[in-house]
Amino acid sequence: YAFSTDLKAFERRLTEYIACLQPATGRWRMILIVVSVCTATGAWNWLIDPETQKVSFFTSLWNHPFFTISCITLIGLFFAGIHKRVVAPSIIAARCRTVLAEYNMSCDDTGKLILKPRPHVQ
Repeated sequence: YAFSTDLKAFERRLTEYIACLQPATGRWRMILIVVSVCTATGAWNWLIDPETQKVSFFTSLWNHPFFTISCITLIGLFFAGIHKRVVAPSIIAARCRTVLAEYNMSCDDTGKLILKPRPHVQ
C-alpha cells in the first residue's frame, strides 16, 4: 500500500513539474521560430542582393543590418542554451525513463507512469 502511495505521489509530482515547464517551453519555441524566420528572411535578402558579391564580407553585413542583427541574436540564443530550453520537458522525461527502467517502469512525455509486466524467470 505504501509503495502504491509513493508511486502515485511521484507520478503526481512528475506530471506537475513537466506541466509547469510547458508554458516557458512554448515561449522559448516561439522566440526561436521568430528569430529563425527573421534570420532566414534576412539571409535571403542578403544573398539575392547583387551588391553582396561586389563588396567585402563585412561591408555586405553592414549593408544588411536586419540579417546581421537577427543572425547575432540567433547565435546568442544558442550560446544561452535555447536549444535545451525548447526540449526541457522531453529531456526530463527521457532521464526519468532511464532511471525507471531499473524498476521495470517507464513514463510518457507528460510524466504518467507506465508499469511494465514483470519478466518471467524460468
